[in-house]
Amino acid sequence: MNRLSILFLPVPFDEPRFMAMSRQDVQKAVAGNHDFRVFDHNQPIAPQFEGIDVVVDHGGLIGTREMADIVAGKLKLWQVLGTGLDHFDTGYWHDLGIPLANCPGTTSGSGLADLAMMYILMLARNYPMAPRALHEGLYNEPLGRDPGNLILGIIGFGASGKDVARRAGPFGFKIQIIDTRDVTDAELREFNLDYVGTPEDTDTVVANADFLSLHLPLTDETKHIIDRRRLALMKPTACLINVARGELVDEAALTDALVKQEIAGAGLDVFAQEPPDLNSSLFTLENVIATYHCAGVTDGTSRRRAAIAAENIDRLANYLAPLNLVP
Repeated sequence: MNRLSILFLPVPFDEPRFMAMSRQDVQKAVAGNHDFRVFDHNQPIAPQFEGIDVVVDHGGLIGTREMADIVAGKLKLWQVLGTGLDHFDTGYWHDLGIPLANCPGTTSGSGLADLAMMYILMLARNYPMAPRALHEGLYNEPLGRDPGNLILGIIGFGASGKDVARRAGPFGFKIQIIDTRDVTDAELREFNLDYVGTPEDTDTVVANADFLSLHLPLTDETKHIIDRRRLALMKPTACLINVARGELVDEAALTDALVKQEIAGAGLDVFAQEPPDLNSSLFTLENVIATYHCAGVTDGTSRRRAAIAAENIDRLANYLAPLNLVP
Protein backbone atom coordinates (compact mmCIF):
# COMPACT_ATOMS: atom_id res chain seq x y z
CA MET A 1 0.00 0.00 0.00
CA ASN A 2 1.31 3.45 -0.94
CA ARG A 3 1.72 6.07 1.75
CA LEU A 4 -0.42 9.11 0.92
CA SER A 5 -0.30 12.70 2.15
CA ILE A 6 -3.52 13.85 3.81
CA LEU A 7 -4.49 17.47 4.52
CA PHE A 8 -7.35 18.08 6.96
CA LEU A 9 -9.25 21.37 6.62
CA PRO A 10 -10.54 22.54 10.02
CA VAL A 11 -12.92 25.45 10.54
CA PRO A 12 -11.21 28.87 10.64
CA PHE A 13 -12.41 29.56 14.19
CA ASP A 14 -12.28 27.82 17.54
CA GLU A 15 -13.28 24.23 16.86
CA PRO A 16 -16.51 23.06 18.50
CA ARG A 17 -16.02 19.80 20.39
CA PHE A 18 -17.57 17.70 17.62
CA MET A 19 -15.31 19.17 14.95
CA ALA A 20 -12.22 18.66 17.11
CA MET A 21 -13.32 15.07 17.74
CA SER A 22 -13.81 14.51 14.01
CA ARG A 23 -10.30 15.76 13.22
CA GLN A 24 -8.84 13.52 15.93
CA ASP A 25 -10.86 10.50 14.75
CA VAL A 26 -9.65 10.92 11.16
CA GLN A 27 -6.07 11.26 12.37
CA LYS A 28 -6.39 8.08 14.44
CA ALA A 29 -7.98 6.22 11.54
CA VAL A 30 -5.13 6.99 9.12
CA ALA A 31 -2.25 7.01 11.61
CA GLY A 32 0.61 4.71 10.77
CA ASN A 33 -0.40 4.22 7.15
CA HIS A 34 -0.36 7.77 5.85
CA ASP A 35 1.03 11.25 6.52
CA PHE A 36 -1.51 13.54 8.18
CA ARG A 37 -1.36 17.27 8.64
CA VAL A 38 -3.82 20.02 9.50
CA PHE A 39 -4.30 23.13 7.38
CA ASP A 40 -3.30 26.37 9.14
CA HIS A 41 -5.56 29.27 8.21
CA ASN A 42 -2.88 31.73 9.35
CA GLN A 43 -0.30 30.52 6.85
CA PRO A 44 -0.10 30.98 3.04
CA ILE A 45 -2.50 28.65 1.27
CA ALA A 46 -0.67 27.29 -1.77
CA PRO A 47 2.43 25.83 -0.05
CA GLN A 48 0.23 23.79 2.31
CA PHE A 49 -1.29 21.91 -0.64
CA GLU A 50 2.03 20.92 -2.20
CA GLY A 51 2.34 17.13 -2.51
CA ILE A 52 -1.10 16.52 -1.00
CA ASP A 53 -2.99 13.45 -2.29
CA VAL A 54 -6.26 13.72 -0.35
CA VAL A 55 -8.03 16.68 1.26
CA VAL A 56 -10.48 15.95 4.08
CA ASP A 57 -12.89 18.86 4.36
CA HIS A 58 -15.00 18.99 7.52
CA GLY A 59 -18.60 19.02 6.36
CA GLY A 60 -17.61 20.59 3.04
CA LEU A 61 -17.59 23.91 4.88
CA ILE A 62 -13.99 24.97 4.37
CA GLY A 63 -12.96 24.45 0.76
CA THR A 64 -12.68 27.56 -1.43
CA ARG A 65 -12.35 28.04 -5.18
CA GLU A 66 -8.79 29.23 -4.60
CA MET A 67 -7.97 25.88 -2.97
CA ALA A 68 -9.70 24.00 -5.78
CA ASP A 69 -7.68 25.89 -8.40
CA ILE A 70 -4.45 24.94 -6.60
CA VAL A 71 -5.17 21.19 -6.48
CA ALA A 72 -6.90 20.77 -9.85
CA GLY A 73 -5.24 18.03 -11.88
CA LYS A 74 -3.12 16.90 -8.93
CA LEU A 75 -5.46 15.75 -6.17
CA LYS A 76 -6.60 12.14 -5.92
CA LEU A 77 -9.68 12.95 -3.82
CA TRP A 78 -11.52 15.74 -2.01
CA GLN A 79 -13.27 13.91 0.83
CA VAL A 80 -16.13 15.74 2.49
CA LEU A 81 -16.62 14.68 6.09
CA GLY A 82 -20.38 15.01 5.92
CA THR A 83 -23.42 14.04 3.84
CA GLY A 84 -25.33 17.10 2.59
CA LEU A 85 -23.65 19.16 -0.13
CA ASP A 86 -26.24 21.91 -0.65
CA HIS A 87 -23.71 24.43 0.74
CA PHE A 88 -20.76 23.08 -1.29
CA ASP A 89 -19.64 24.42 -4.70
CA THR A 90 -19.96 20.97 -6.27
CA GLY A 91 -20.20 22.22 -9.85
CA TYR A 92 -16.91 24.11 -9.63
CA TRP A 93 -15.08 21.04 -8.30
CA HIS A 94 -16.54 18.89 -11.07
CA ASP A 95 -15.65 21.44 -13.74
CA LEU A 96 -12.03 21.24 -12.55
CA GLY A 97 -12.14 17.43 -12.62
CA ILE A 98 -11.49 17.09 -8.88
CA PRO A 99 -12.85 13.75 -7.57
CA LEU A 100 -15.33 14.50 -4.78
CA ALA A 101 -16.74 12.08 -2.21
CA ASN A 102 -19.03 12.49 0.78
CA CYS A 103 -20.14 10.25 3.64
CA PRO A 104 -23.36 8.23 3.27
CA GLY A 105 -26.40 9.07 5.36
CA THR A 106 -25.88 5.91 7.40
CA THR A 107 -23.01 7.64 9.21
CA SER A 108 -25.33 10.19 10.86
CA GLY A 109 -28.77 8.61 10.38
CA SER A 110 -29.06 7.20 13.88
CA GLY A 111 -28.20 10.56 15.46
CA LEU A 112 -30.80 12.37 13.38
CA ALA A 113 -33.37 9.69 14.18
CA ASP A 114 -32.66 9.86 17.92
CA LEU A 115 -33.29 13.59 18.03
CA ALA A 116 -36.37 13.36 15.81
CA MET A 117 -37.78 10.64 18.08
CA MET A 118 -37.00 12.73 21.15
CA TYR A 119 -38.96 15.64 19.65
CA ILE A 120 -41.86 13.35 18.78
CA LEU A 121 -42.13 11.96 22.29
CA MET A 122 -41.66 15.34 23.97
CA LEU A 123 -44.36 16.91 21.84
CA ALA A 124 -46.66 13.89 22.33
CA ARG A 125 -46.35 14.49 26.08
CA ASN A 126 -46.68 18.28 25.63
CA TYR A 127 -43.33 18.61 27.36
CA PRO A 128 -42.77 22.30 26.48
CA MET A 129 -45.58 23.14 28.93
CA ALA A 130 -44.24 20.85 31.68
CA PRO A 131 -41.72 23.23 33.32
CA ARG A 132 -44.37 25.94 33.63
CA ALA A 133 -46.89 23.46 35.02
CA LEU A 134 -44.33 22.36 37.62
CA HIS A 135 -43.50 25.88 38.79
CA GLU A 136 -47.12 27.03 38.77
CA GLY A 137 -48.27 23.96 40.69
CA LEU A 138 -50.57 22.75 37.91
CA TYR A 139 -51.30 19.22 39.11
CA ASN A 140 -51.79 16.51 36.45
CA GLU A 141 -50.63 18.82 33.67
CA PRO A 142 -49.78 18.64 30.85
CA LEU A 143 -52.04 16.11 29.19
CA GLY A 144 -50.13 13.74 26.94
CA ARG A 145 -51.13 11.77 23.87
CA ASP A 146 -50.80 7.99 23.71
CA PRO A 147 -48.74 7.23 20.58
CA GLY A 148 -50.64 4.01 19.93
CA ASN A 149 -52.44 4.42 16.59
CA LEU A 150 -51.11 7.95 15.96
CA ILE A 151 -49.75 8.39 12.43
CA LEU A 152 -46.11 9.25 11.88
CA GLY A 153 -45.50 10.59 8.38
CA ILE A 154 -41.91 10.31 7.16
CA ILE A 155 -40.96 12.30 4.09
CA GLY A 156 -37.79 10.69 2.72
CA PHE A 157 -37.11 7.05 3.57
CA GLY A 158 -33.33 6.94 3.47
CA ALA A 159 -31.00 6.15 6.36
CA SER A 160 -32.40 8.58 8.94
CA GLY A 161 -36.02 8.08 7.83
CA LYS A 162 -35.67 4.33 8.30
CA ASP A 163 -34.02 4.80 11.69
CA VAL A 164 -36.95 6.95 12.86
CA ALA A 165 -39.35 4.23 11.72
CA ARG A 166 -37.34 1.63 13.69
CA ARG A 167 -37.67 3.73 16.82
CA ALA A 168 -41.31 4.69 16.35
CA GLY A 169 -42.73 1.26 15.55
CA PRO A 170 -42.45 -0.20 19.06
CA PHE A 171 -44.35 2.81 20.45
CA GLY A 172 -47.35 1.88 18.31
CA PHE A 173 -47.18 4.60 15.66
CA LYS A 174 -48.70 3.83 12.29
CA ILE A 175 -45.98 4.72 9.81
CA GLN A 176 -46.71 6.34 6.46
CA ILE A 177 -43.86 7.26 4.13
CA ILE A 178 -43.02 9.15 0.97
CA ASP A 179 -39.96 8.30 -1.09
CA THR A 180 -38.77 8.63 -4.68
CA ARG A 181 -37.78 4.96 -5.01
CA ASP A 182 -39.72 1.73 -4.88
CA VAL A 183 -39.86 0.37 -1.34
CA THR A 184 -39.03 -3.33 -1.20
CA ASP A 185 -41.25 -6.08 0.17
CA ALA A 186 -38.62 -6.68 2.86
CA GLU A 187 -38.89 -3.05 3.98
CA LEU A 188 -42.67 -3.26 4.04
CA ARG A 189 -42.42 -6.21 6.39
CA GLU A 190 -39.58 -4.86 8.53
CA PHE A 191 -41.21 -1.50 9.20
CA ASN A 192 -44.85 -2.65 9.04
CA LEU A 193 -45.59 0.36 6.84
CA ASP A 194 -49.17 1.60 6.87
CA TYR A 195 -48.87 3.59 3.64
CA VAL A 196 -46.20 4.06 0.96
CA GLY A 197 -46.38 6.91 -1.51
CA THR A 198 -44.32 8.76 -4.11
CA PRO A 199 -43.65 12.53 -4.07
CA GLU A 200 -46.96 12.99 -5.90
CA ASP A 201 -48.67 11.60 -2.78
CA THR A 202 -47.00 13.99 -0.33
CA ASP A 203 -50.21 15.92 0.33
CA THR A 204 -51.91 12.71 1.47
CA VAL A 205 -49.28 11.92 4.11
CA VAL A 206 -49.07 15.57 5.21
CA ALA A 207 -52.83 15.59 5.80
CA ASN A 208 -52.87 12.19 7.54
CA ALA A 209 -49.94 12.67 9.89
CA ASP A 210 -50.12 13.41 13.59
CA PHE A 211 -46.34 13.87 13.45
CA LEU A 212 -44.62 14.77 10.18
CA SER A 213 -40.86 14.18 10.09
CA LEU A 214 -38.65 15.45 7.26
CA HIS A 215 -35.64 13.42 6.06
CA LEU A 216 -34.71 14.93 2.70
CA PRO A 217 -31.67 16.58 1.15
CA LEU A 218 -32.07 20.21 0.17
CA THR A 219 -32.41 20.60 -3.59
CA ASP A 220 -34.29 22.93 -5.92
CA GLU A 221 -37.13 20.40 -5.86
CA THR A 222 -37.30 20.02 -2.06
CA LYS A 223 -36.83 23.66 -1.02
CA HIS A 224 -39.99 24.75 0.86
CA ILE A 225 -41.59 21.35 0.31
CA ILE A 226 -43.51 22.28 3.45
CA ASP A 227 -44.98 25.64 2.51
CA ARG A 228 -48.04 27.60 3.58
CA ARG A 229 -50.35 25.43 1.48
CA ARG A 230 -49.08 22.17 2.95
CA LEU A 231 -49.08 23.54 6.50
CA ALA A 232 -52.76 24.30 5.95
CA LEU A 233 -53.30 20.63 5.09
CA MET A 234 -51.95 19.47 8.45
CA LYS A 235 -54.25 18.59 11.32
CA PRO A 236 -54.50 21.31 13.99
CA THR A 237 -53.27 18.66 16.45
CA ALA A 238 -50.26 17.71 14.28
CA CYS A 239 -46.59 18.54 14.86
CA LEU A 240 -43.77 19.10 12.37
CA ILE A 241 -40.28 17.66 12.94
CA ASN A 242 -37.27 18.89 10.97
CA VAL A 243 -33.75 17.60 11.63
CA ALA A 244 -32.69 17.65 7.96
CA ARG A 245 -32.33 21.09 6.33
CA GLY A 246 -33.94 24.35 7.38
CA GLU A 247 -35.06 25.46 3.94
CA LEU A 248 -37.20 22.39 3.46
CA VAL A 249 -39.73 24.49 5.36
CA ASP A 250 -41.07 27.96 4.66
CA GLU A 251 -40.06 29.26 8.09
CA ALA A 252 -42.23 32.39 7.98
CA ALA A 253 -45.28 30.30 7.12
CA LEU A 254 -44.43 27.81 9.88
CA THR A 255 -44.04 30.57 12.45
CA ASP A 256 -47.40 32.00 11.42
CA ALA A 257 -49.08 28.58 11.66
CA LEU A 258 -47.64 27.98 15.12
CA VAL A 259 -48.57 31.45 16.42
CA LYS A 260 -52.13 31.00 15.17
CA GLN A 261 -52.15 27.42 16.56
CA GLU A 262 -53.09 26.08 13.15
CA ILE A 263 -50.72 23.21 13.97
CA ALA A 264 -49.92 21.98 17.47
CA GLY A 265 -46.13 22.23 17.60
CA ALA A 266 -42.73 21.78 16.04
CA GLY A 267 -39.37 20.20 16.84
CA LEU A 268 -36.61 21.99 14.93
CA ASP A 269 -32.87 21.43 14.73
CA VAL A 270 -32.24 23.31 11.47
CA PHE A 271 -33.24 26.74 10.23
CA ALA A 272 -33.46 28.78 7.04
CA GLN A 273 -30.76 31.07 8.39
CA GLU A 274 -27.94 29.68 10.48
CA PRO A 275 -27.16 30.86 13.04
CA PRO A 276 -30.88 31.55 13.47
CA ASP A 277 -32.33 34.90 14.48
CA LEU A 278 -33.10 34.30 18.15
CA ASN A 279 -35.30 37.40 18.17
CA SER A 280 -37.75 35.58 15.92
CA SER A 281 -41.10 34.86 17.54
CA LEU A 282 -40.47 31.22 16.63
CA PHE A 283 -38.23 30.95 19.71
CA THR A 284 -40.77 32.45 22.11
CA LEU A 285 -43.48 29.87 21.48
CA GLU A 286 -44.28 27.24 24.09
CA ASN A 287 -45.21 24.73 21.38
CA VAL A 288 -41.71 24.75 19.83
CA ILE A 289 -38.70 22.66 20.86
CA ALA A 290 -35.53 23.90 19.22
CA THR A 291 -31.87 22.91 19.14
CA TYR A 292 -29.11 24.22 16.88
CA HIS A 293 -27.96 21.78 14.21
CA CYS A 294 -26.83 19.08 16.62
CA ALA A 295 -28.88 16.08 15.47
CA GLY A 296 -25.93 14.32 13.87
CA VAL A 297 -23.42 15.56 16.42
CA THR A 298 -22.54 12.33 18.22
CA ASP A 299 -19.34 10.45 18.93
CA GLY A 300 -20.64 7.60 16.77
CA THR A 301 -21.18 9.89 13.78
CA SER A 302 -17.62 11.16 14.15
CA ARG A 303 -16.14 7.65 14.24
CA ARG A 304 -18.23 6.38 11.32
CA ARG A 305 -17.34 9.35 9.11
CA ALA A 306 -13.65 9.00 9.98
CA ALA A 307 -13.83 5.32 9.03
CA ILE A 308 -15.38 6.21 5.65
CA ALA A 309 -12.62 8.74 4.96
CA ALA A 310 -9.91 6.28 6.03
CA GLU A 311 -11.37 3.52 3.84
CA ASN A 312 -11.32 5.80 0.80
CA ILE A 313 -7.73 6.83 1.52
CA ASP A 314 -6.67 3.19 1.81
CA ARG A 315 -8.52 2.32 -1.41
CA LEU A 316 -6.64 5.04 -3.27
CA ALA A 317 -3.36 3.83 -1.77
CA ASN A 318 -4.16 0.38 -3.20
CA TYR A 319 -5.11 1.77 -6.64
CA LEU A 320 -8.85 1.21 -6.09
CA ALA A 321 -11.62 3.67 -6.87
CA PRO A 322 -12.98 5.58 -3.86
CA LEU A 323 -16.50 4.95 -2.61
CA ASN A 324 -19.37 7.44 -2.31
CA LEU A 325 -18.22 9.60 -5.22
CA VAL A 326 -20.57 12.52 -5.83
CA PRO A 327 -21.94 12.39 -9.41
